[in-house]
Amino acid sequence: MAKFQFVLLIHAHQPVGNFDDVIERAYAQSYLPFVQVLSRHPSIRLGLHYTGSLLEWIERAHPEYFDLLRTLVQRGQVEIAGGGFYEPILIAIPPHDRHEQITRLADYIERHFGARPRGAWLAERVWEPQLPSSLAPSGVEYTLVDDNHFLGTGFELDQLFGYYLAEDQQHSVKVLPGLKALRYLLPFRAPADTIEFLRTCAKDHPGGFAAMGDDLEKFGVWPGTNKLCYTDGWLENLFVALEQNSDWLETATPASAVASRPPLGRADLPSASYTEMMEWALPTPARNRYHALAGEFASRTEMLPFLRGGIWRNFFSKYGESNLLHKKMLHVSQKVQKLYQHSHPVPAFRDARDRARTLMLRGQCNDPYWHGVFGGLYSPHLRTELWRSLIQAESIADSLANASGHYQNVATLDFDSDGRDEIYFTSDRYAAVLCPADGATISALDCRQSNAALVNSLARRPESYHAKLKNLPAAATHGAQSIHEQTRAKEAGLDRWLNYDRWARHCFRLLLFGREKKQPDCGTAQLAEDAALAAGSYRTVKVSSTHATLASETSVDWPAEKTFSFANNAAGFGILCDVTLRRPAPGSASVYVGIEAVLNFLAPSSPDRYFEAAGERYPLRWSAVAPGSNLRVVDEWQGVSVTLTAPHAQEFWITPIETVSESEEGFERIYQGSQIVAVWPVEMASGAEWRGQLNLNVARLG
Repeated sequence: MAKFQFVLLIHAHQPVGNFDDVIERAYAQSYLPFVQVLSRHPSIRLGLHYTGSLLEWIERAHPEYFDLLRTLVQRGQVEIAGGGFYEPILIAIPPHDRHEQITRLADYIERHFGARPRGAWLAERVWEPQLPSSLAPSGVEYTLVDDNHFLGTGFELDQLFGYYLAEDQQHSVKVLPGLKALRYLLPFRAPADTIEFLRTCAKDHPGGFAAMGDDLEKFGVWPGTNKLCYTDGWLENLFVALEQNSDWLETATPASAVASRPPLGRADLPSASYTEMMEWALPTPARNRYHALAGEFASRTEMLPFLRGGIWRNFFSKYGESNLLHKKMLHVSQKVQKLYQHSHPVPAFRDARDRARTLMLRGQCNDPYWHGVFGGLYSPHLRTELWRSLIQAESIADSLANASGHYQNVATLDFDSDGRDEIYFTSDRYAAVLCPADGATISALDCRQSNAALVNSLARRPESYHAKLKNLPAAATHGAQSIHEQTRAKEAGLDRWLNYDRWARHCFRLLLFGREKKQPDCGTAQLAEDAALAAGSYRTVKVSSTHATLASETSVDWPAEKTFSFANNAAGFGILCDVTLRRPAPGSASVYVGIEAVLNFLAPSSPDRYFEAAGERYPLRWSAVAPGSNLRVVDEWQGVSVTLTAPHAQEFWITPIETVSESEEGFERIYQGSQIVAVWPVEMASGAEWRGQLNLNVARLG
């Protein structure tokens, strides 16, 4: 009788835009020692997957690693699996981009390792029923998802020791169920426990296999695992234990496992990911209820598969910032795709078009689109890298579509797919999304000369894990354990920073609030602004390629009008926001009026990012009242500066926007940009009118 097989598919990923020192540390702590140990055990066979962006980094920084991998591939010990080159969530990108992402990585792997991949790793194991129609035509024979994908649709656990066929529109792909039990055994329990688990599986399912797909980073990068896996020899001991049981057990690559046996049947799987991801995708109140319910049913393991969280797409409704980035990507993808509708005789055009496509594909990397222990939405440097790629791709596409090279265009469309139209201004210098339905604010502002996303902030909102932060000290975890079981903080007293915003962090929000309020009330979101003015709906009165006038629809006591003017200039561009505020109500009023700008230059402690006020420099994490009506914010790294001018304003109130989020390293405070409010003290009689102005002048440095 054939031996029972243990099938491993181990996945290595670093997001686009991650810091070189972080990737270097992961390489030294995990990627290199893992294959070094593996090379000493030639009978151990498994699948390895690396995202294209990580492979490019390794090729550049450690080409000797490719030599080691090639040796393992040539002797049949390692199968290199494919997937999306920049690891997108495939269901979230257009079908033509899915094919391009998969084909690019397959071409790269074949070119460097001599064999075209037969399988594909699904980013975050996000599955939807229509995926076979994209995977199979792109040359993918198999993929791996979690056991809960199967269990939640009615399969029994003892049916998951082989593979199934998933089909859509007569396109089929082989699907391996990855067992959650193995994910929690490796590497957190003794190798003997894994052997015992597999022995039981082999007894109950002779001739079958048990599969697991998980991150290579958990073998060395996760807290405590480098010492466990390599210093203490856990990985070596696991391979030795597998070899010692070779009379009944063998390891197999995923491709050989599915090639050596027929499918167990057909599987029509629901939209799903791993259990933790589906919990993270829920809105916070629902996540709290889900977590409590899961605790109630913890002892009823046979029922847990039917207790399901949300789907990955929920992140677009949970986080408006994720949705905006995603819709920007789709918008750019459409523009780039149009460039390929016809052949072009000019090589320079084709080269630029290909460059735009690569940049757009980079902008599909999954991490900044979601948040959980691993997701990168709260990481400004990861969001920024995607914004930069998409800004550059769109700028190239627009320049190819506008032969003159200088243009200023406007379009009215539902940019963010929320059922309400936005006004989209573009030129060779800028792109701006103006949102009439959200206070006539600008949600995205691109400086195309520097490929910089100037707003790119994140609203502070309640997260379910915030309840854990009360009195949680900063402490290190001792020993190795699953990240999903850890509670650690990178600094004490993080609960002091749990302030929640009333609305999205956009530019040019109009704030009207009481004269008793002070600058610290900005940081704690306690200004109690007039909601109808700040975030109410505005009616579009007039639009041209360089101007838009909008009037408030929801403010009765304080009717307002905003006029935006866009202009290119020698150094960059300017946006002028003129505000007219009226008071029809009887009696006089004494208020503060503020026009808010939000800018995120990422590194609050870096000396090349700073405020300039009254001839002095201040770091980005500056919280202050700056007298006067002029202020400058400089980012030498991105090569851009923004000068804010507010004629007759009394002062600027400046407050850093800081979130508290959960990551694999613990709870941490992160700078998400600065709130800059030009403030005017205003006395208004009944029937009076007030006018104010905020000008953003954006200049390219160097």
